[in-house]
Amino acid sequence: MRTHSPDYAPSPTPPAGPTPAQARLGLWLGALGVLIFAMTFPMTRLAVGPMTDPQLPPAFVTAGRAAGAGVLSLGWLLWLRAPWPQRHQWTTLAVSALGTVVGFPLGLALALREVPAMHAAVVTGILPLATAALAAWVLRQRASLGFWACAVAGCLLVLVFAWRAGGGHWVAADGWLLLAVAGAAVGYVAGARLSAQMPAQQVICWVLVLSLPLTVPVTWAVWPTRSASAAAWGGMAYVTVFSMWLGFFAWYRGLALGGTLRVSQVQLIQPFLALLLAVPVLGEPLRGETLFFSVAVMAVVLVGKRMPTSTAHPSPTSPVTPTPSER
Repeated sequence: MRTHSPDYAPSPTPPAGPTPAQARLGLWLGALGVLIFAMTFPMTRLAVGPMTDPQLPPAFVTAGRAAGAGVLSLGWLLWLRAPWPQRHQWTTLAVSALGTVVGFPLGLALALREVPAMHAAVVTGILPLATAALAAWVLRQRASLGFWACAVAGCLLVLVFAWRAGGGHWVAADGWLLLAVAGAAVGYVAGARLSAQMPAQQVICWVLVLSLPLTVPVTWAVWPTRSASAAAWGGMAYVTVFSMWLGFFAWYRGLALGGTLRVSQVQLIQPFLALLLAVPVLGEPLRGETLFFSVAVMAVVLVGKRMPTSTAHPSPTSPVTPTPSER
């Protein structure tokens, strides 16, 4: 692998915000990533199975998907002859791995043993607000009051729907889902920061490769001792190749091009996409109320993406974080 990358040298000029074309492309790529991630819910449910008919162990699904995607990432990086990350980037890679490789997949897999995919999709609908709030603090991004009003309104719609779908109360699995939300927010923001310093598709690959010394032994240790259905293994294959790897190619690139605060709001529609996908995959019933909330949330997203956002310039002593205009 090369030890340097001339295409990603820091620019001497201050970073600028994304152009309209970059913002549009970022939103489309973010939407593609969200569609891939939405399918994660029914596919993970297929992989682990319900408590009444358990399939693959949640720990195996968590470690195995990351180990398989890590092997794919290693091969891709070697074929690409990608440069090694710089020393100061390894800590951020580790933080992203903690959230995207461990926190979100494990919390989701444990929860989906107890609740349907539709329930999990609705509860994790608060992820965009968690991501945006964390991004505003870590990446020093600023948004207008109108933007935050749309973000809060969208999350309130999601929370109301979750409360109604849960029969007016939370269940124990919701704790695992909140852990998944926290992990994903941390991982997304760390990945977004790195995707401004190296090609976005390499970010998740290095995260997964860094995790191999952990994920491979754990996968071996928790390998299933009982047989599982072909559908369970199919779900495992999907979350390995698409949810854990290819989906991030589109997602991190979208965050880098369109801005983390803005593109992250597209994820408001993810729970409702997952609801729709759960119908053909799992046979879960779809109610008219779901469609109503889906349309309402998408309307809020369309308004929110038109609200102004900006990124503060980094100080001379802070690590360089190139923007898309510097590529």
